[in-house]
Formats: sequence, structure tokens, C-alpha cells
Amino acid sequence: MTVASSGDRALGRRRQLSDEVAAYVRELIMSGQVGHGEFLRLERIADDLGISVTPVREALLSLRGEGFVTLEPRRGFMPAPLSRQDVQDLFEAQAYFAGELASRAAEKITPDELEALDRTQRLLEQASKAQDAEGIERANHQFHRVINLCAGSPKTAWLLQLVVRYAPRRFYSSIQGWSQASVDDHRLILAALLAGDPEAARGAMRAHIRHAGALLVVHLEAQGFWADHTD
Repeated sequence: MTVASSGDRALGRRRQLSDEVAAYVRELIMSGQVGHGEFLRLERIADDLGISVTPVREALLSLRGEGFVTLEPRRGFMPAPLSRQDVQDLFEAQAYFAGELASRAAEKITPDELEALDRTQRLLEQASKAQDAEGIERANHQFHRVINLCAGSPKTAWLLQLVVRYAPRRFYSSIQGWSQASVDDHRLILAALLAGDPEAARGAMRAHIRHAGALLVVHLEAQGFWADHTD
């Protein structure tokens, strides 16, 4: 058995922190809170997250490698141009993989798992009525997590995770219409799973993800995200 050294553990924690910062910055950009032409201030991000500047710099360099931010010499990092088509493409990819997982889950899901989904849906509805942003995000995440695990397709779930990281999960509840759309769409997904209908589950899940993407585009347009830039 190999025992990790304190240096290895510290490196692992630093990488994890850098990944968390990268996720936060992706969500800032995808929710329209910062756009192309605005600089990402390392100190401000560090202050917002209560961390040092080092993991923020590492995260931004990682995002630069993804083509998600650019580095302007002697000026700093800014979001790379992001068009309506880019947003739609990301959600179309997400819809494909999420739909496949829902279809496979419909064939395997157990009564206990269906009951867990039903409980989670009720929590989502309660949080939505109470306008509880954290409760909405938590219940929504759990709903999708149960379905993805039920599918028993870890590689497809991994591919989904690659594109889901560009969705502004923590900021979804601030997007007009999203919470109610999530409640309504989840009911259709749950009905398809209860019926054990793979095709209906695939279709309901894909429609749900595309719906979320369309609402995000409308939200970004309302914020003037593309006002001064061409697509």
C-alpha cells in the first residue's frame, strides 16, 4: 500500500480548490455576470471565495486551456467570445447525453429509486414556492443525479459531466422562469420513468435540457450580453 505524503495531499487539495474556482468562474460567465470585454479580477474572485490568489490564477490558466477565457498581455484574463450558437451547442450536447441516460434509467429504475425521485420532486416544488435558491439547486441536482446513477452507464455520465460544467448551476434560480420550468419538466420526466417508457423518458429529458438552454439565452439577451458583439 502506498501512503500519500503530506506534499501529495496538499497538491491534491490545491487542485481540487482550483477546480472549484474554475467551476465558479464558468458559472459567472455562463450566467452573464461577466462577459467578453470585461476583465476577470483575480483579487476580487479570491475575495468573493475567501481564498488566496494562487488557485484563482491556476483556475484561469486551466480555463484558458479550455478556450473559455483569454489572456491579454499585461492586462489580464477575460472571457472568450461566447455566441448564442455556442450556448445552444452546449445545451444540445447536454440534452443528448442526459436523454440517453434517462432512457436507460427507465429500463432499470427500481420502486425505491422512483420513490426517492418523487420525494426529491416534492422538495423541488416546495423550494420553488418558497423561492429558496439553495433548496432549488440542491433538489434539482439530486433529481438528475438519481436518474444518471440509475442508468448504469458511467462513461456516458462522464461525458455528460464534461458539458454540464458549463451550465450555471448555482445561478439557475436567478433566471426568470427557470424554477417553474424545472418543476413542470421534471413531472413529465418522472411520469415517463414511472411508466417505464425509455423513448418518453429520452424525449422528456431532452426537451427539459433544451428548455433550460433557451431560457438561459433569453436571460443573457435581456442582460445585453451580446449587445455590443456579433455572433
